[in-house]
Amino acid sequence: MNKSMSNLSSAKSFSATDSTNKSPTASTSGQALVKVSNLHKSYSPTIQVLKGLDLTMAAGERLVVIGPSGGGKSTLLRVMMGLEQIDSGSITFAGQPYITANDGKAKTKINLAVRQQIGMVFQHYTLFPHLTILQNLTLAPRKVRGESKASAEARGMALLTRFGLAAKAGAYPNQLSGGQKQRVAIARALMLDPKLMLFDEVTSALDPELVAEVEQVIMSLAEQGMPMMIVTHDMWFAKNIASRVVFCAGGVVVEEGPPDQIFNAPKHERTREFLDRVFHI
Repeated sequence: MNKSMSNLSSAKSFSATDSTNKSPTASTSGQALVKVSNLHKSYSPTIQVLKGLDLTMAAGERLVVIGPSGGGKSTLLRVMMGLEQIDSGSITFAGQPYITANDGKAKTKINLAVRQQIGMVFQHYTLFPHLTILQNLTLAPRKVRGESKASAEARGMALLTRFGLAAKAGAYPNQLSGGQKQRVAIARALMLDPKLMLFDEVTSALDPELVAEVEQVIMSLAEQGMPMMIVTHDMWFAKNIASRVVFCAGGVVVEEGPPDQIFNAPKHERTREFLDRVFHI
């Protein structure tokens, strides 16, 4: 294990702040952390992506969403992050209304206070190329929370150190490898102390030798109890990180269950067909 990976595996906390900083949405109440109800999303009358999708996620779960391309996986995460309008349905977060369709009108209603508690990492990093790595981390806390420069930089450096990237604080994104960029993107999301992390195909744009370092970061967060929803085509990663696997196809949840059940004894024919193709059986 190289030095940066050793730093990751020895991390004691996923949060950029002290663990005593609790949220009023703390998931100790026993209710579902996320509840998606009858979610519909279309891009045109002929392109319907989500078709009444229902999903519940418990606090502390590591929910991995798998399925064929076009099945609605990435759209679900984008809706969860408030980046896409919905046609109908609703999402609650820790018992609070979060996203609801606005009675057929143009705008979806989004609880912005809840959205600030959700972090997302995308396939293509989305780092600001004109900012240094440390500036990428500190921008949102300073702008969104009004945090002081000194405080944000201290927390940012703590995360970069934890992820083995302290030496890159003054570098720019184009000076980093793809794996390093993705680790920075994860650190940036953690700067706002999310109560849920969304990962959308975060390794699919990486060269194979860089995949492991990013997956190690996510595994370290999982070991420390960070709730997460992950969309991936990497079945090995899905099997090893998931507490529950959801198979989506045709805009709905077809089957869900523990990793062993989904990968070794799927109940639905559509799930079996998908896994047969993926594993070339």
